[in-house]
Amino acid sequence: MSSAAKTTEIPPAPKLSAGETWRALYRHFRPHRGVVALGAFFALIGAATGLAQPLAAKALVERLGDDESITGILVLLTALVVLGTAIESVGSYILERTAESVVLAARRNLIGRLLRLRVPEVERTQPGDLMSRVTSDTTLLRAVTTQSIVSAATGGLAFIATVVMMGLMDAVLLGVTLSVIVLIGGCVALVMPKISEATKQSQAAVGEISTVLERAFGAFRTLKASGAETREAATIEAAAQQAWRHGVRSAKWQSVAGSSIGLAVQVSFLAVLGVGGARVASGAISVASLIAFLLFLFYLIQPVSQLVEAATQYQVGSAAIARILEAEQLETEDLAEPAGAPSPIRREPASVVFEGVTFRYRDDLPYVHHGVDFTVPGAGMTAFVGPSGAGKTTVFGLIERFYEASGGRVLVDGKDVRDWPLAELRATIGYVEQDSPVLAGTLRENLVFAAPDATDAEIAEVLVRARLDALVERLPDGLETVVGHRGSKLSGGERQRVAIARALLRKPRLLLLDEATSQLDAVNEMALRDAVAEAARETTVLVVAHRLSTVTLADRIVVMDAGKVRAVGTHAELVADDSLYGELAATQFLSATP
Repeated sequence: MSSAAKTTEIPPAPKLSAGETWRALYRHFRPHRGVVALGAFFALIGAATGLAQPLAAKALVERLGDDESITGILVLLTALVVLGTAIESVGSYILERTAESVVLAARRNLIGRLLRLRVPEVERTQPGDLMSRVTSDTTLLRAVTTQSIVSAATGGLAFIATVVMMGLMDAVLLGVTLSVIVLIGGCVALVMPKISEATKQSQAAVGEISTVLERAFGAFRTLKASGAETREAATIEAAAQQAWRHGVRSAKWQSVAGSSIGLAVQVSFLAVLGVGGARVASGAISVASLIAFLLFLFYLIQPVSQLVEAATQYQVGSAAIARILEAEQLETEDLAEPAGAPSPIRREPASVVFEGVTFRYRDDLPYVHHGVDFTVPGAGMTAFVGPSGAGKTTVFGLIERFYEASGGRVLVDGKDVRDWPLAELRATIGYVEQDSPVLAGTLRENLVFAAPDATDAEIAEVLVRARLDALVERLPDGLETVVGHRGSKLSGGERQRVAIARALLRKPRLLLLDEATSQLDAVNEMALRDAVAEAARETTVLVVAHRLSTVTLADRIVVMDAGKVRAVGTHAELVADDSLYGELAATQFLSATP
């Protein structure tokens, strides 16, 4: 299966248009649109109080010129400043809180999809990159789905209102101002796509960091034993440098966009000051009107800043949404319960039939199965033997529907596995993988992972059957003992016994054991052989084994070679009739006697 496990990057999604990007962003924003509207309302009120300040300043200058009292105007200005600040603070809090809710919902949705991915999709992608899309890319949605939308709306309205007020003051000065802003704004528009591209590359590099770290921690002892710390650190540092380069490039273009606001206002100020001074000298406008216009010009900084910030955040968000959509396009399994009345619970052992099954992991790879046929009628043990690469483990993957057969049929209880609801099919099966994975957490959490409703009595019973009772008694915290990352605090044999106990606790009708006793000592293997033999009396047991001591217990043995079934029979029959099995029994199995 090594060729099938080839890992590649997630295929990039087609480049999204602006409309498609906004629709994707709106999907995340839509459930919160009411709260965002409330935040926008507060922001608009704050903007309105700011817009009134230049008019109050104009009245203040006119009263000074007429030698009138300015106390009332000063109080009004102070009230406007305080009120505007308070209202904008409330609006800002509402938007920030909503932004966190958007990120939470995006992560919840993405996590749900990633855990339902089909096995081939996971095998051809980088786990670290998938994790970065949940943790890092979703964070970038925080601003773009709330603050930027509100900034674009309030900034746009404030900009229009300010321009209208400036036009009422003096149309000529307004023309000068808009000419400068449009000229510089056009230059800013050219750098916006660069921000999106740099951000997407930066996020991809962050995903690469997660991938390399996941690889290192996943084989940490091998890394230490190989003296590879320096080499792995260099690999991770190279990915970090790549992320830094793209991040700096994005920051550079964002700085260009941000500094353009100040440039536009300063150039506009100089132009308005020159043209406005000439108009004051000619008597076309008053000094108070020029001062008010200049105040409006400086007030224009905020809405223009909001518009530029919204555009910048949109570019950052579009990069994030593109990576999230790529992950969402990966094929998932349908784990939904079927409509109608639930199927009756069955307790009898399951039957398994392969009819002319062909299979390959990808279209560009050779077939692993070439017309596999066998029948397992029910209770009892069936052993699968054969050289490495014969397709034995793939049989289990097809039964569990981790993969879909390319041709032929896989039947469980006489029903094609493709016609079974996935959740119901897998509830029928207990599966112990070749590497007997143990998850980080406590021993109890691992045991009940497939049977969360198991009682203490059931757990105690399965501990005895799996020869784990003595281990639990030795552990300082018993079942609540933390087993470490991937069961690092347990021996290989203990991990295998935990995996077997976990499968037995589920009380399956079909038990799949893939070399489940390969790391056990002779005493524990003999005890577990007895436990498996006992289970086989009431459960259908399929086992991939390389130990003759396990194989000879089987009621039937299926000999596989080069993706085909070459013989089926008992140990005695196959030793006499099949040369490959005889060779395996003499050379590959541990013992030539039962």
